[in-house]
Parts: sequence; C-alpha cells; structure tokens
Amino acid sequence: MRRLTPFLLGAAAGYLADARFGDPRRGHPVALFGSAATGLERRIWRDDRAVGAAYTAACVGTVAAGAALAGRAVRRSPVATAALAAAATFTVLGGSSLAREARTIGASLEAGDLTAARERLPHLCGRDPSGLDGQQIARAVVESVAENTADAVVNALTWGALAGTPGLLAFRAVNTLDAMVGHRSARYLRFGWASARLDDVAGWPGARLTALLTVAAAPEPGTAWRVWRRDGSSHPSPNAGQAESAFAGALGVRLGGTLQYGERVEHRPVLGAELRPVGVRDIERACALSRRVGALALGVALVGRAVISGAGRKSRKGRTT
Repeated sequence: MRRLTPFLLGAAAGYLADARFGDPRRGHPVALFGSAATGLERRIWRDDRAVGAAYTAACVGTVAAGAALAGRAVRRSPVATAALAAAATFTVLGGSSLAREARTIGASLEAGDLTAARERLPHLCGRDPSGLDGQQIARAVVESVAENTADAVVNALTWGALAGTPGLLAFRAVNTLDAMVGHRSARYLRFGWASARLDDVAGWPGARLTALLTVAAAPEPGTAWRVWRRDGSSHPSPNAGQAESAFAGALGVRLGGTLQYGERVEHRPVLGAELRPVGVRDIERACALSRRVGALALGVALVGRAVISGAGRKSRKGRTT
C-alpha cells in the first residue's frame, strides 16, 4: 500500500485541480497530442483500414509507452510519482470545462439570447445549431453533458483504476482520436474505422459504470434504473445510450430523437419517452448530477486501483514462493 499511496493521492489531487481550474485555455496537452496526430495523418493517410489501424496503434501506443516510461523513471520517488499521477489526471479529465460550457449556453438561453446559444453550442457538440430552437438546444446540452460525463470523467478514471497513469493517458488518446477521425465521413469511413472501434471497446466499462453511478446519484433512482435498463441499448452507439438514458431517468426528462450534423440527419430512439421535454433549467440540474457522478467515480476508481494493485502483488508473491 505504501507504493500505491502516491498514485492515489496524485489522482485525487488531479481530480480536485480539474474541479477547481478546468482545462487551460492554451497549451493543453490534449491539444498538443491532437496537433501531432493531425501531422501524422497528413503524412500517412490512405483510404484503407489497415493504414488507419497502424495510425491508431502508433498514436495510442506512443502515449501509453511514454507514460509507462515516465512512471518507471519516477517510481523510487513518492513525490514525483504523485506529481505524475496528478498531472495525468488533470490532463485527461474534462468535467469542469464540460460544466462551464453547458452553463454558458444555459445562461444565454435564460437571457433569451438564442443567437449566442447557437454560436456556443459547437464548443460542446457537433450538431448543426442553425435550425434549433431553445428547447432543442437545451436537449442537446443535456445529452452532451451525459455522454461527456462518461467520456471525459468516468471512463478516464476507470482506465486509471485498471492501468494507472498509462491507462489514464491512453484512454484520452483513444477518445481524442475517435473525435478526430472516428466519424462516418468519406475521408474517415475506412481510415478512422480502427479508432472508432477501439473507442467503442475502451468506452464499454466506463459507460456502464456511469449509468450505475447516475442511478446511485439520482433524486429518483427507481426512474433512472428503469429508463436505463429499458432504453440504454436502443441507442445506435454501444456506449452513449447508457449514460444518456440513465441521465434521462435521473432528471425526469425525455432525450433522443432527431439530430442533425451538418447535412446528415439521424433519427435516434427516444430515451424516456413517457417523461417531460427538457427545459433550460435542466442544464444546471444535469451539471450538478454530472459533478456527483464524477465524485462517485473518483471514489470507485481509487478503491478499485488499490484492490487491483493489491491482488497483483499477492499474485507475484505467490509465484516466487
């Protein structure tokens, strides 16, 4: 436990730093990773799955290997180990910035400034805001808060529990690549296939943990559980529907339906069809729920990391005796 304590303290410190400060405006390590990945894409892009898979492996593998080497370099120093864990956790989490963007849009809607809300929505999600009214923007914000609570908070902490600092950073690399090349456009349908599928696999455990923690944090857990279990798998994404359906039940609102991404229109199943439509004030409720879920996820991740590390040490001792 003595060797593990620095990581646990560092991860907790990184979580608190994100809650207090949010993402830096400039020079964010994830943005630097994105720039490097874009540069590599320009050099090797082919309309081919195998090339895309090699691109994904190179980007994610470099991050994971770098984190592992950094961890080995500081393993004899508890202070340095804690600092590395804190920096990695702060880098990968995005809960505070998520809530900040959502509340900014909510404030514009509360003030009746639909133009400002439409201009700000692309900072949070990829939908075309030009034809959305206030209720539709509020729904888009709540859905984005739900999905990104899983991606930007719970999944990252889950992989930190499973694989320490390399897990934290590798998951963020996977999730970033999916946002960059994992969509179904003419350029990325084949090249981005591996990134999209890897994100589906990496996001599977955290999405379900998000739903469970949302039920635990919900004002009415019974409704959250019922809507999640009934509607969670009806979403076209294997993971996004888990968090969105649980949030729908927890907040008592109806999510899903028709969405527009540029010229592409998607007709998604409705989550919580019997519930009321989303209102502007539900944005703040969603942000508060996201914060509670994130705090629970931190506790689960720290306990999980301690248990996994303890089991690993016992296994190694058993092999040497």
